[in-house]
Amino acid sequence: MWTIDPPERDAQLARDALKSKKKIKDLQVIVEIACASSPRHLMAVRQAYCSLFDNSLEEEIACTIALPLQKLVHTYIWGLRGLAIFNLSAILLLHSFCLVSLLVDELYIKYSPGFVYKFRNELLYLVGEVKVLVLYCLNHQQVIRNSIVGLGTDEDSLTRAIVTRAEIDTMKIRGEYFNMYKTNLDGAVSGDTSGDYKYFLMTLLGARM
Repeated sequence: MWTIDPPERDAQLARDALKSKKKIKDLQVIVEIACASSPRHLMAVRQAYCSLFDNSLEEEIACTIALPLQKLVHTYIWGLRGLAIFNLSAILLLHSFCLVSLLVDELYIKYSPGFVYKFRNELLYLVGEVKVLVLYCLNHQQVIRNSIVGLGTDEDSLTRAIVTRAEIDTMKIRGEYFNMYKTNLDGAVSGDTSGDYKYFLMTLLGARM
């Protein structure tokens, strides 16, 4: 994962997640890529995806992910950060369930009632789960924490969270991890891994060994 060009790496991660065709929580990788990348990187990921798999990432998302998460992911994949129809990303991230209901009702004034109605029930049903998922994926320290607590280690999530942010905001993640969990990130990762795998991750974290 570390040796692959970042856009190609994220394109492959997105492909694997989409092909799994599981529940919303299993599409975490897509949300991580979509929400935590710059518009320039997302453009490169889309180009790499098309080159590698002869299909656009947007088309794959449309065929795989159900509404309203599909709309939200499309927004972030295009790097628009809140400019999707209904300003969906801002609604999901900033507002309560009750306010979402009121906002959807108000949209009848601006849009065709039939057009709005087909999204309404799905939006209200999934808003809580989608909101939590997006906020979770924006916090890589939480992804790391969840991958090492409990029985066993989710090496896929742990590796992805550290490798993909190694040259972007590792120091920020280390600080936020300590603030959130009152423990050192280096010690947490070191205590849950071993051998060359541990030393490689610790190197990417910039830990002293």
